[in-house]
Amino acid sequence: MSDLILFWHRRDLRISDNIGLAAARQQSPKVVGIFCLDRNILNRDDVAPARVTYMIGCLQKLQQRYSEAGSQLLIIQDDPSLGIPKLATAINAKAVFWNWDVEPYAKQRDRSVSSALEQAGIQVQNFWDQVLHAPDEIRSGTGTPYTVYTPFWKKWNSKPKAQPVETLPITYLELMTGLTAEEQEIAHQAGAIETLPTASSLGFIWENPLVIEPGEDAAKKKLEEFCEIAIYEYQEQRNFPATNGTSQLSAALKFGAIGIRTVWQATQIVMETCRNEEACTSIGTWQQEIAWREFYQHAMYNFPELADGPYRPAFKDFPWENDEKLFQAWCRGKTGYPIIDAAMRQLNQTGWMHNRCRMIVASFLTKDLIINWQWGEKYFMQKLIDGDLSANNGGWQWSASSGMDSKPLRIFNPASQAQKFDPEGEYIRHWVPELRRVDTKLLLTGNLSSLERRLLPYPSPIVDHNEQQRKFKELYKQQKI
Repeated sequence: MSDLILFWHRRDLRISDNIGLAAARQQSPKVVGIFCLDRNILNRDDVAPARVTYMIGCLQKLQQRYSEAGSQLLIIQDDPSLGIPKLATAINAKAVFWNWDVEPYAKQRDRSVSSALEQAGIQVQNFWDQVLHAPDEIRSGTGTPYTVYTPFWKKWNSKPKAQPVETLPITYLELMTGLTAEEQEIAHQAGAIETLPTASSLGFIWENPLVIEPGEDAAKKKLEEFCEIAIYEYQEQRNFPATNGTSQLSAALKFGAIGIRTVWQATQIVMETCRNEEACTSIGTWQQEIAWREFYQHAMYNFPELADGPYRPAFKDFPWENDEKLFQAWCRGKTGYPIIDAAMRQLNQTGWMHNRCRMIVASFLTKDLIINWQWGEKYFMQKLIDGDLSANNGGWQWSASSGMDSKPLRIFNPASQAQKFDPEGEYIRHWVPELRRVDTKLLLTGNLSSLERRLLPYPSPIVDHNEQQRKFKELYKQQKI
């Protein structure tokens, strides 16, 4: 029997600290990678060009790593339930390994692929890799999944965390063995190629530079840079969008360009060397952000209906006003609220938005414009380089008060948020250049005269925050009754 194992990459576009790939390499030196460009995903109307461009960049780096290790990463464009069994059968693979995913489509897809492979007599092995703890490991005292973050965090944090895994031997002799020339020809006939398509050839045009460099090495460098300085000041600096105070690892974690165990280990190392209470608190806060991400992943796994609607019953028939004209003003960054417009323009131009600003604009869409959070959730997915169903859905439901949150009714005032987190107006001035010469106090409050707005030019506020806040609270109260 052949000793060839195919490793199916999905959200783990790296060689190092990859649990499934390490297991495959332990069982056989002949391991070949495969990635499926799945039209079931790419044909959706919420796929961001920046995200596809980043993904292709990660795949390019991954192909290089496979080549350096003596093997190949093959590419297929097909329905995975058809293309993967076809390729595995053609090249006489003894097994196909992959790491699990939490998303509803992924779970259904994996069942179909597993069934087809098993019918063909090909072994299947699966592993949890994208989370530090599998969803069934974190349960309440009654054995049910957590629906509130704080008790989840306490249980999650109390459990020991796995260390990064070694995928390849220390020696760089015979790290892996790839396909022979004959097997490569058979693979090509079965639809596998080694030349990656470009994002544009797949129909995704992103003409701006990527704000986050793709690939495993770039993600490791980003982590190292963050752990040198910024993580020690994270508690305070994370909230200021004009400051480079966050890790910017979200895209790498979305696509698995870095292993979560590698990330967690880095936090443990800096925690051991932090020299004051403030620094240790900052590191702990960032560790809690990792747990927040995992909380949302567990929630999506355990409650797949979150992908289609609100968690709280009161929001299943909430009377959203859903004004298309107001929504388009929000999308374009033309609301007349400087902090909102700055954030939306950052998103549109770069494919990324600071997390504090994500909360501010989400609150504004749902609580000021009274527009269904799912409109904003989808728009974010159409733009974000780090767009992730679990994290994006969780964040939007948190902001809309429709999700798993012990304090659901939360409304952000755009002016006070700007005053607190962009006190000098640096962020606003950068992304809303027509306001660069405006006095800082006026800039932050948005209290410009009608003459000033015409001269700049800059739109008047599309709604009155105080009025809309009262209206939303009344609607919320009626739904709760």
